[in-house]
Amino acid sequence: MTQEELDALMGGEIDLDDLEDDALEEENDSATDEQVDLAESIAQDVATQNDVPDKDAPAGYSEETAHHWPLPATDENKMVHQLDDVTKESEEKASEIFDIIESISNDLMEKEENVQKSIDTFNANIALFETLSKKFPEVEAFQTSLAQNKEALEAANGTLESLQTSGDAIMSVMDIMQYQDIHRQKIERVINVMRALSKYMNTLFEGKIDDEKRVSSAQHIAGDTHNDVASTDDIEALLAQFGQ
Repeated sequence: MTQEELDALMGGEIDLDDLEDDALEEENDSATDEQVDLAESIAQDVATQNDVPDKDAPAGYSEETAHHWPLPATDENKMVHQLDDVTKESEEKASEIFDIIESISNDLMEKEENVQKSIDTFNANIALFETLSKKFPEVEAFQTSLAQNKEALEAANGTLESLQTSGDAIMSVMDIMQYQDIHRQKIERVINVMRALSKYMNTLFEGKIDDEKRVSSAQHIAGDTHNDVASTDDIEALLAQFGQ
């Protein structure tokens, strides 16, 4: 409380209750300001943590600037490395698929042979019961067996046709899978071109002087916007290297 406020209180110009209410409001306002400052500080810390770049990322790389940068050269982003994995995994999975298809095809062929044997048996039975039915028309069992064998023969022919259709579909799948090998060859051709270009660029930028023996670059050139001005020692060292 200031001296003026104390004099006014003694003179009856200020009510003590009003003064307490004003002090309480000031205390609440101060607490509110502190809470706001604390929230802003926490938000700033979180933003700073989110802006911390990955150790493998280039300088200045972050999620906000990712669209300005190429991806870091990690094992997950190396193009030839990824394409090699694709061709290897594709070939392995294709081989597994071919094995499964071959097993299914062999099963279908075996079932076709069994059904064909049943068809031959039904044909023989039909010929026999037709002969017996002609010689002994009064025997009803021959007529019944003849009808049953004809019905079984029709069902067996339907089964054989279904198996043959499935076998043809399996062959079509195997023909389609041949394109996977063509795709693998195309990817391998792209890999070879990329590797040839990489070797060519390395040869193109190759120098006769080792990097350790090269003159160090100037830290500051007239017109630069940064403040990394070369020191006197740096200038003298650079001149000494030119003198050699």
